[in-house]
Amino acid sequence: MPWLFLAVGIVSEVVATSALKAAEGFSRIGPSALVLVGYGTSFYFLSLTLRSIPVGVAYAIWSGVGMALIGAVGWVVYHQALDRAALAGMALIFAGVMVLTLFSRAVPH
Repeated sequence: MPWLFLAVGIVSEVVATSALKAAEGFSRIGPSALVLVGYGTSFYFLSLTLRSIPVGVAYAIWSGVGMALIGAVGWVVYHQALDRAALAGMALIFAGVMVLTLFSRAVPH
């Protein structure tokens, strides 16, 4: 269950961060509400995750996967370019998450 909580937290954070651009400095009510609800949901589910997964590991996965997904959302939704360095960085983030989840003794399997 902690992995499901972490996944919900990550997706909520990605939705909220993606809505920040559409909120236009919190001048648009709908996207602004989505930002607030998304971040609230994200932190709630991250806090549930911390009952079972150490904070350093959970936060590393939450932030790393979130960064990579935001990069993908920027590319797909906002047509923002990703150069080789950005793609290499995302690949390294993915590799780091895999190392943490597959080989760390601190993570419940």
